[in-house]
Amino acid sequence: MTAFRRSASSLASSSSLEEELGDLIAEHVRHTFRHSPGPAEIRSWNRSLPKLATDLVDAGLGDVEMLIEYKVPLTDKRVDVVLSGQHPKTGEDSYVVVELKQWSEAELWEENPSMVLVPNQPGGPKLHPVLQVRAYCEHISDFVASLSDADKQLRGVAYLHNAYEPAVRDLFELPQDDRGSLFTSQNRGEFQTFLRSRFAPESGAAAGDRLLSGKIRPSRQLMKVASEEVKERPRFTLLDEQQVAFRTVLHAVNRAHEQNQKTAVIISGGPGSGKSVIALSLLGELSRQGLGTLHATGSRAFTQTMRRVAGWRSERTKSLFKYFHQFMETRPNEFDVLICDEAHRIREKSVHRFTRKDLRAVSRPQVDELLAAARVPVFFLDEHQVVRPGEMGTVETIREHAHRQGMLVHKVELDGQFRCGGSAKYEEWVLRLLGLVPGGPIPWEGDEDFTLASASAPSDMEDELRRAIDAGYSARMSAGYCWPWSKAEKDQPLKDDVRIGDWTRPWNSRLDQWTFGAPPSALWATEEGGFDQVGCVYTAQGFEYDWSGVIIGPDLVFRNGHLVVDRSASRDPVLQKKPTEEEAEVLIRNTYKVLMTRGMRGTLLFSTDPETQEFLNGLIGPSRGSAVRTPA
Repeated sequence: MTAFRRSASSLASSSSLEEELGDLIAEHVRHTFRHSPGPAEIRSWNRSLPKLATDLVDAGLGDVEMLIEYKVPLTDKRVDVVLSGQHPKTGEDSYVVVELKQWSEAELWEENPSMVLVPNQPGGPKLHPVLQVRAYCEHISDFVASLSDADKQLRGVAYLHNAYEPAVRDLFELPQDDRGSLFTSQNRGEFQTFLRSRFAPESGAAAGDRLLSGKIRPSRQLMKVASEEVKERPRFTLLDEQQVAFRTVLHAVNRAHEQNQKTAVIISGGPGSGKSVIALSLLGELSRQGLGTLHATGSRAFTQTMRRVAGWRSERTKSLFKYFHQFMETRPNEFDVLICDEAHRIREKSVHRFTRKDLRAVSRPQVDELLAAARVPVFFLDEHQVVRPGEMGTVETIREHAHRQGMLVHKVELDGQFRCGGSAKYEEWVLRLLGLVPGGPIPWEGDEDFTLASASAPSDMEDELRRAIDAGYSARMSAGYCWPWSKAEKDQPLKDDVRIGDWTRPWNSRLDQWTFGAPPSALWATEEGGFDQVGCVYTAQGFEYDWSGVIIGPDLVFRNGHLVVDRSASRDPVLQKKPTEEEAEVLIRNTYKVLMTRGMRGTLLFSTDPETQEFLNGLIGPSRGSAVRTPA
């Protein structure tokens, strides 16, 4: 973990440092997060941090360590400041997470105590800062192993150092607790009293060292806690935009009943931004409130896994998980909320080969069926994950159809990265490698939270990933659809269709039942035995595992200075018929984007094309020893 750090006294007493502070932190952020802070962010550092440092010094706590722009574990989120020191009574490490706001006034958004409006600030309603800092505390306590007793060691405050209480009186309606207290300039004395209750007038450098060097506990993977999430209580901590998305939906549900106004909520974000976590959190919360809520996807693998894991020993829970095409006969507003996960997989029509003739005659766009089915339809999507012809789930498509039905539309953009070790660097590297954003491929500069390596052969990749499995991690190998796929026979072993030199392995099973140790197709990513087959994009999409191995086939090769698509090398039947050349190119690039962003701790890449493999080696650098990092 990283942070820009100074003691309070060194920051408060140096006028030259104060003048350079914003530039110094900006350089740290550019180097660490590959993010270039704007002038407003730099001004906020120059204005807010010296005030906090002065408060500490005036409280006699000048030796408390300030960890500035602290990276929240396994995300790309940054906390304004974590104060580190020794507790005045116990002498144990003590920490206070501080969210600094320059607001001089703020009010609740439409009487919603969890959301606030700030005059003259763009972007619409914002999450209440107490909820923001409380979520940071919960996430840090969940994942930082050096916090031996987080309930006693960790506190959180929101400090509105420019505000007087009357101008932000509304914000005090939200209950406060140890993980979320609110202070303003008017009660600066109370703030200093609080700080003295948490810190002794001793150096906090060692405590800061321990927090920054503390081991990170494994992430709670989505599938492992889905049952408790839906049936019992929330198990995931939602941060920042995730909280905004969650509470925007709850607000829309309340307004839909109070004002009889239908509202569509569109939540857009890349892989690992937390879309499915929010979707499950909403399903659990709304179900506990007694509201008619369903979860639907266009992915057979994801729906089947949700039914199996979240619906374990509960047929009622299984019934909450549907497919997009199952709403052709649904009455308008039959449900309170319809949660459409993986909404980029919405298709033009719901009609399929088993659809009754009478329904075929009156079929309408699938997005219209989903919009009509509930008072509040919620769509989670990533437009870069469209991988099949006919998929049309985009923000603009949903917005356009919603407006035609007279619906309000709220959109929330999820900017965070929670898969891939929270590595924004890696996500950017993949997007630029595949030409999905401008700029072209760039060398991999490394990230302490995520491993990227190239494998010299698929057998080496398999050996590396098996080491991870032996150490207790999850791992899978996947590939572009560039090899034939034999028909699977019940009670017969799978055929080794994926052949690269002397190395052969079968594709994941197409069957709905176990066969010779191979799990059903929908459970390849989550069930034991899946590692022995190579997965395709249709079984990998929507899932995550600790370590990912990706085989790039001859449909994506490096030629004349950049990666090019060779559609003729694809063996995917759906790409051999309908799409134009331009459509096929986008779908193949999106396919590899999906495959390359499944890993939470690391990704290993191998290309079957020697020139492409050499190109990848040049970007990633030579492997030194084992790429898979496991505990000693």
